[in-house]
Amino acid sequence: MRILLVEDHLELSHWLAKALRDAHLTVETAHNGADADALLHTQEYSLVLLDLTLPKMDGLDVLRRLRARGGTRGKTPVMILTARGGLDDKVQGLNLGADDYMAKPFELAELEARVKALLRRSQGNEALVHSCGALSFDTVTRMFSYAGAALALTPREHAVLEALITRSGRAVSKEKLFDEVFALADDVNLDAIELYIHRVRKKLENGVEAGSPDGAAITTLRGIGYLLQPRSAMAPATPK
Repeated sequence: MRILLVEDHLELSHWLAKALRDAHLTVETAHNGADADALLHTQEYSLVLLDLTLPKMDGLDVLRRLRARGGTRGKTPVMILTARGGLDDKVQGLNLGADDYMAKPFELAELEARVKALLRRSQGNEALVHSCGALSFDTVTRMFSYAGAALALTPREHAVLEALITRSGRAVSKEKLFDEVFALADDVNLDAIELYIHRVRKKLENGVEAGSPDGAAITTLRGIGYLLQPRSAMAPATPK
């Protein structure tokens, strides 16, 4: 899940970005309204965390311009995080299309809970746990378990597998995975996804007994993308 954090206070921005990355989220940051507006015009995000009092363009103007664009980007969920906690600002923000509003100072635990709830809602799926064979993903704890044991994953492996399990049974393109796993500042190309698919695939293969139908597997669909499905749903190999 790629999030855009728009916050002009650099220390707070760094602290929030680290906390969200520790929660296995991909975070990009903008420190003024104009940069945020430019990113929202060209990039897709799962969620925007938006301060209101920003240099170059006020946060409400950023929100207004985002909603006016329409389409998929125009519907991106927005949570306002601001010291402007007065009723008028809150009402105006919600009327302009904000999905949630938190006044500073706030508790990190509450922010993380609200972020997770908005992400679930934005996917059109309120499920707390996603499963595929013996693999499960808890959207509250943001942890994977496999055959009853915690599955150890690096942050990017986690992002790849989350993108696949929340769309279990549907193909996910390499481009879509790339957008959800990497931030704009990452110096990598599209083929880097293949490396992480390989690593996750190996962990799934080693996580249960070889050949067990309870396992989960990633299938490469040439020209389409990648598909996560239970091994029991996979077509049996054709005898030679």
